[in-house]
Amino acid sequence: MQGSANLNLMIKAARKAGRSLVKDFREVENLQVSSKGPGDFVSKADREAEKIIKDELRGARPSYGWLGEETGEEAGDDPTRRWIVDPLDGTTNFLHGLPHWAISIALEHKGEIIAAVVFDAAKDEMYFAEKGLGAYMNDTRLRVSGRHKMIESIFATGVPFGGKSTLPATLQDLAKLMPQCAGVRRWGAASLDLAYVAAGRYEGYWERGLNAWDMAAGILLVKEAGGFVEAVREGRDVLESGSVIASNAEMFPALTKALRSND
Repeated sequence: MQGSANLNLMIKAARKAGRSLVKDFREVENLQVSSKGPGDFVSKADREAEKIIKDELRGARPSYGWLGEETGEEAGDDPTRRWIVDPLDGTTNFLHGLPHWAISIALEHKGEIIAAVVFDAAKDEMYFAEKGLGAYMNDTRLRVSGRHKMIESIFATGVPFGGKSTLPATLQDLAKLMPQCAGVRRWGAASLDLAYVAAGRYEGYWERGLNAWDMAAGILLVKEAGGFVEAVREGRDVLESGSVIASNAEMFPALTKALRSND
């Protein structure tokens, strides 16, 4: 796929930050870590990756707005365009030496995601999409899974830690879904969960209590791979609600019915 100038810029920024993160990942025991809250950590590597991405994106497009996990929100002279960035999705995996984490970059235009990159640097898997042009992983066009039976399907979610308010609802979800399906995975990186739905590796994914940067890029990947994406509570905007259900067309009705009965 021949990407736009913006998409190529996003891919370049993700690769540059990915090289920095991979280097730090090899020395994970030596990372300087500070506590951001119960069960949630921020590392020197995380902050450096966001700086690299921000310098690349805002250096080339200084008028665009910015929303980043570490540096927050900044308005741009162009109110219609905004970068939404998670420099290290799966920080806890990263800090424990688990090679399942990603860089997530989305470009929003007038409230809609129009370009997306999710880079799994540890596995060298670059997922990307532009609105109306399909979704890809490296050189492969992505399509959501074709499975249509719950008992043959694998789903993914996030299991809240500690005292997070979404834990009771998630436990109810699991109790309802697990007897009906082939398995539920909890791998700890929302952007990759969505990318895996786009790639047909999972039949579906859901989670509550997310931030915009966790899922902005992944939402477009799923849609451009032929999947469906909605908020857990019907009628809500996904990014504003902080919740998401993503699936192929065949499984979407059954998945939403099960999950919304608990909401």
